[in-house]
Amino acid sequence: MEAHIFRALASFLRRESLVRDTRLSVEEKLAAFLWMMSHNSSYQDLQVQFKHSNDTFHNIMNNFFNIVPALSKHFLKPPNPARVHPKIQNNPRFFPYFQNCLGAIDGTHVPMNITSDIATPFRNRKGTLSQNVMVACDFDLNFTFISCGWEGSATDARVLRSAIRKGFRVPEGKFYLVDGGYPNTKFFLAPYRGVRYHLKEFGRGHRAPQNYQELFNHRHAVIRNHIERDLGILKKHFPILKVGTHHTIQNQVKLPAAAAVLHNIIRMHKGDESWLDNQRELIPAANYVDLPDGDPPQNHQVNHEGDHLRDTIAQQMWADYRR
Repeated sequence: MEAHIFRALASFLRRESLVRDTRLSVEEKLAAFLWMMSHNSSYQDLQVQFKHSNDTFHNIMNNFFNIVPALSKHFLKPPNPARVHPKIQNNPRFFPYFQNCLGAIDGTHVPMNITSDIATPFRNRKGTLSQNVMVACDFDLNFTFISCGWEGSATDARVLRSAIRKGFRVPEGKFYLVDGGYPNTKFFLAPYRGVRYHLKEFGRGHRAPQNYQELFNHRHAVIRNHIERDLGILKKHFPILKVGTHHTIQNQVKLPAAAAVLHNIIRMHKGDESWLDNQRELIPAANYVDLPDGDPPQNHQVNHEGDHLRDTIAQQMWADYRR
């Protein structure tokens, strides 16, 4: 995080009385939290780095984890449903077909470090322990929603259903793009099953789309790739999301949201991300946990409204493509 972004964040935390100056300044506390997020540092590591007591860092970390919900509410905001994003509006491949698309949704697994007596539901299909985190992003690569804490054995579709029950809403007439692990509905448009989808299947040396389903899937994949890029950037910024940590379960659950908030703040202040591909290894890759990469396509109940919307968009797209 660049110095001007760090200063802006520290000023916000002080102004909103979320973190207070004590014998340690807000800046010192923020520095310790960011160091922990980037290095997966234990309290003992922080003692060595910052020369304060174990109890001091325990209190600092709890302070930051406790304000994650407030920070999420402030910095993770749904997109304006009345606005068509320029990436859609100014690209004839996507407009008018995806003019009502608000962004993309996906699930991502984040390791959990928990005791064996409660581990079973957190064991994912790779056999490791994780939470399944649902995220939504817009076309500026900002996270607009996050739901943390579901056990690693839960499917992406189940996590989405839970988020909807808890208040996640899509305005009428709008939709998000999702992958084949989710049911296709009028609010969550999935690709056609059993049809070419992944971008590499349409790359050089492969034939052009042959029908309306292939064309829809190709363009769907191009736009939905925003969420995959966003998650990739997030985990490069915060490789702590790839390893187990020493924090309590309650705080481990908040780690992805804390990272998403910091990601949005960095982008809000136009932080430089070019260094991410060449950064030195802050957490050894040997410590990374083997995690599932998305759910395989699921057999979901047919949703006629969703199928009709998808067919309408795809057939209009195909008719224009063939002219």
